[in-house]
Amino acid sequence: MKVLTFLLSIAGVAFAVDCPDFSEYALAPHGSPSSGPLALPYMRPSPACRTFNSSAVEQVIWDMTSRMKDPDLARLFENTFPNTLDTTVKYFNASENVAFIITGDITSLRDTANQFAHYATLLTLDSNLADLVKAIINTESRYVAAYPYCGAFQPPPESGLGTSYNEYAELVDVYPPVDNTTVFECKYEMDSLSGFVKLSRTYYEKTGDSSFMNDNCTFDAYFGTVFRVMDEQAQSSFNEDWEYVVYYRFTGLTGSTQPPVYNEGAGELKLYTGMVGTHHRPSDDLSTFAFLTSGNAMMSVEMAHLADMLDQVGVTANLSSLARTWSTTIKDAIYKYAVDDRGVFAYETNGMGTKFFMDDANVPSLMSLPYLGFLEKDDPNYLATKKVIQSRENPYYAKGQNFSGIGGPHVRSWFPWPMGHASVIFGTDDDQEIIDALNLLANSTSGLGLIHEAVDIYNGSSFRRQWFAWANSYFAEAVLDLAERKPYLIFNDNVSYVPGSE
Repeated sequence: MKVLTFLLSIAGVAFAVDCPDFSEYALAPHGSPSSGPLALPYMRPSPACRTFNSSAVEQVIWDMTSRMKDPDLARLFENTFPNTLDTTVKYFNASENVAFIITGDITSLRDTANQFAHYATLLTLDSNLADLVKAIINTESRYVAAYPYCGAFQPPPESGLGTSYNEYAELVDVYPPVDNTTVFECKYEMDSLSGFVKLSRTYYEKTGDSSFMNDNCTFDAYFGTVFRVMDEQAQSSFNEDWEYVVYYRFTGLTGSTQPPVYNEGAGELKLYTGMVGTHHRPSDDLSTFAFLTSGNAMMSVEMAHLADMLDQVGVTANLSSLARTWSTTIKDAIYKYAVDDRGVFAYETNGMGTKFFMDDANVPSLMSLPYLGFLEKDDPNYLATKKVIQSRENPYYAKGQNFSGIGGPHVRSWFPWPMGHASVIFGTDDDQEIIDALNLLANSTSGLGLIHEAVDIYNGSSFRRQWFAWANSYFAEAVLDLAERKPYLIFNDNVSYVPGSE
């Protein structure tokens, strides 16, 4: 097993601790098994090898697991809730206001926002955790300001960490051009920008601290950049004078591992709708049509939250007004262009009447629309859409004897993604539907006690990515949602629990 050396400092004395690489550690069970029928292992690294420690997180784990009636579900929560802090904080310096969170060897704007979403209620309980999130915002704002079309980045210079080689970025034509010592990969995915907005506004909502807006991340500079990208990607492929306009392109050249992309890397043609186009999906896969319904739904919601934050801070009224306009314009366009006669949301459209019906488990997804805050669980359009995307009408829905669900083109078609079932939990009030989703999730770990990226419907011991912090965080967030919303399903009593409320 590969061993990493961590430098720790206790009482001012620095010493080295040898720690296993968690991607290898997660391939085998550890610790004493849970007392339930699944006998799930204890998969947290030792305290000395955890990349960030939080007493508030430990308290939540105790508060939850001491009340949970299913010991296997309790163990799964115990492993997943702290996984982001246990394993992904590669660098953090509060005095520098710099942090680097890994999703593999690099940082992803989308994954980072998702990995930290379930810690939001703890920011007022743990000042060090709040400082970490603030440092993440500051660091990522530099990336976004310089390369707003990119979503995956190398470590910041302050960290002293080396850059990672990405073979998938070789022989790729990207415009605007990028520096691969800063950018790991420049796939334009609109949810990367939405994710950063979500992380920023959630930090402000929970802490009331607007000082994260500083010389690196000013209201005008950062959010002006976001609005510029949104405006550019909302435009038709041809302008009024029939000039073909390209603001961004990404295409593999001869010999590249990336495929060539239509229209010299600009993707499929589109016509203005009011929605914002995206080149790639949340799964990192190339879009079929530019206007991703779920991505636009998330952007609409986050623009409304952003406007509220700007109003409360009391600056840049023009940006607040612009954010509200975008929120309304996008939402109206979704219902005008992305809904069919059955009331079903299309996954993608191009503004020319063509709609693509499917769903992908990666959030934002159609299944996750209630989680995103775009609509209610009992919304008629959502209920109609759920029937379609959980059936053979969705080319990426697969059903086996022991596991089923929604996957996507990122992996084999018979490998659904467990995180899709967390979206199911967020999207229903039906107790049996929730219980079924929890059972599928608990039984999907191949006895390893962590949520995987994807699971083979024909062979439950065959899976992809044993260590997937985003999926672990999303599962834990869904369990916390049940602790507040339907405590009797997971606890021995019917008393709601919200971290920090006791």
